[in-house]
Amino acid sequence: MGCDGGTIPKRHELVKGPKKVEKVDKDAELVAQWNYCTLSQEILRRPIVACELGRLYNKDAVIEFLLDKSAEKALGKAASHIRSIKNVTELRLSDNPAWEGDKGNTKGDKHDDLQRARFICPVVGLEMNGRHRFCFLRCCGCVFSERALKEIKAEVCHTCGAAFQEDDIIVLNGTKEDVELLKRRMEERRLRAKLEKKSKKPKTAECVSKAGVTDDSAGPSKVKAGRPEEAEPDPKEKKSTLASRGTAASGGAGKAGKAPCAALKRSIADSEESETYKSIFTSHSSAKRSKEESAHWVTHTSYCF
Repeated sequence: MGCDGGTIPKRHELVKGPKKVEKVDKDAELVAQWNYCTLSQEILRRPIVACELGRLYNKDAVIEFLLDKSAEKALGKAASHIRSIKNVTELRLSDNPAWEGDKGNTKGDKHDDLQRARFICPVVGLEMNGRHRFCFLRCCGCVFSERALKEIKAEVCHTCGAAFQEDDIIVLNGTKEDVELLKRRMEERRLRAKLEKKSKKPKTAECVSKAGVTDDSAGPSKVKAGRPEEAEPDPKEKKSTLASRGTAASGGAGKAGKAPCAALKRSIADSEESETYKSIFTSHSSAKRSKEESAHWVTHTSYCF
């Protein structure tokens, strides 16, 4: 069985030992992490965003993932912690002036220098190729090397001047320990936001209930004060109300007696005013007409002679 034709098998062909662990090429791994999108595996192009765990994505790939979260996508597990576009931050990257890209590669025979990177640190000038640790600020999205943050200690961003805290610093493509720390911070941050949202709901409900109670208590006074300012009623209703008020007033005066009305009615002739003042009124003697000046029975008009 086998070994026909004088073949001599060697030991490693007959004895199966333990499989060797395949080692991943470091350069290839760094290129995949820093030059390609974690979700779509396409070359990174602006706008570039980063999640709370420090992974790099194309913004359009994240939007497509949020719109279509199908189970068929195996790479969806890498972005399972992204629930909305608010969970990612758009990065402000500084271009590397020494980066040429594919400008001189017309024939396809140009050597790709893996040490060159498209972006650099704006403070120190280190290239963002994976050889140096880089981080970004969650509050503004500016990207710096970790060396720049350690050497120039400040509480504001070196580029835009925005204030930040220790919790806002997120390491890009960090180690397993860094990812675990960032994951813990992310969960604490989301839990804190959830509790704050729940605590705000009862406060708003109490404010609404208090406002309702004050409106009910102040209701009658507002109605009474607002009656004169209400819209005018119809003319028919206005006439009816005026008539009812007039009848009520006349009835009340009749019940009280005619003495007040008689007291109000007094002749101007009995007053102590001057004759000139009295001559204005029709009750004065000068205003009275004689029989000759009285009206004719045909005209029925007292002022027609």
